[in-house]
Amino acid sequence: MPLSPATPLGAFLRAHRERLTPQQAGLPAGSRRRAKGLRREEVAQLAGISPTWLTWLEQGRTESVSAHTLTRLAAALQLSGPQTDYLFDLAGLKNPQEKRGEAHPQARDILEKMLPRIDLAAYVLDRHWQAVAWNQAAATLFCDWLGQPDASRNQLDFIFLMPAAQHFLDNWPERARRVVAELRADLGQQLDDPATAAMLERLRRDSADFNRLWQQQDVLEREGGERSFLHPTLGRLTRQQITLRPSHAPEYKLVMLL
Repeated sequence: MPLSPATPLGAFLRAHRERLTPQQAGLPAGSRRRAKGLRREEVAQLAGISPTWLTWLEQGRTESVSAHTLTRLAAALQLSGPQTDYLFDLAGLKNPQEKRGEAHPQARDILEKMLPRIDLAAYVLDRHWQAVAWNQAAATLFCDWLGQPDASRNQLDFIFLMPAAQHFLDNWPERARRVVAELRADLGQQLDDPATAAMLERLRRDSADFNRLWQQQDVLEREGGERSFLHPTLGRLTRQQITLRPSHAPEYKLVMLL
C-alpha cells in the first residue's frame, strides 16, 4: 500500500528533526541508534509536548495547536528566525515574536536618490506612514501636503486632520475607510510599539472620523488601482496607484501614481 503524501508542515518538521543530531541537542548519542537525527520522543521532550502532539503535527493536523506550542517546538528544533516564521505560516498561525526586517542602513538614501529619476509622482512612506522622500511631481500633485513646507508629512495627518484633503481626494469617505483598514493590516505586530500607540492615540483624539473608522476593526491589504483627485489648479486628475515594498528595506513603501 503506497504511503500517503507528506504535508508541507510534516515534511518541514521531519526534515529539521532528522538533521539535528543528539549532540547538537545536548542529548546522549547512544550506542544502538537507528533513527536519523532525533526521534519524535526526543524532540517532544525538548519541546515539553507529548509525542502524540508531535505525531499529529507531522501529519499536518494543526486544528488545536497554539502559538506557544509552536514556539517551544521551534526552539527544540533550533530553527532560525525565518525558519520559525515559515513554521507558523505552514501551521496557519501568526508568529507572536515576528519582527519586521531591518532596513538596509543606506536604504533611505538610495530611495531619495532614485525618486528624482522617476518621471511620475512618487513618494516613500516609513512604517508610520510618514513621507520621508518624494519627487517634484508628487509635490505638485499633493500640493497641500508634500508641496507645503510647513505641513505635516504624515499621510494620515493629511487625510484626517487637513480639511483640504476632503475635497482633494475624490470620494473621501470611502478612501478614508479603506486607508484606516489598510493601516490596521500594515501595522500588524506594531500595535504595541510605543511610537505606533502614540500616533494612533493622537489621531483618535484629534479626528472623530479616524476614531470611528478605527473602532470598526476593518482590515484590508494595501492595494493599487485607480485614484482620482480634485486638484485646486489642475482640476480633476486620475492616476493608477501602485505600492512597492523594497525587499532590502521592508519598513518603507514606495508609492507611485502612473
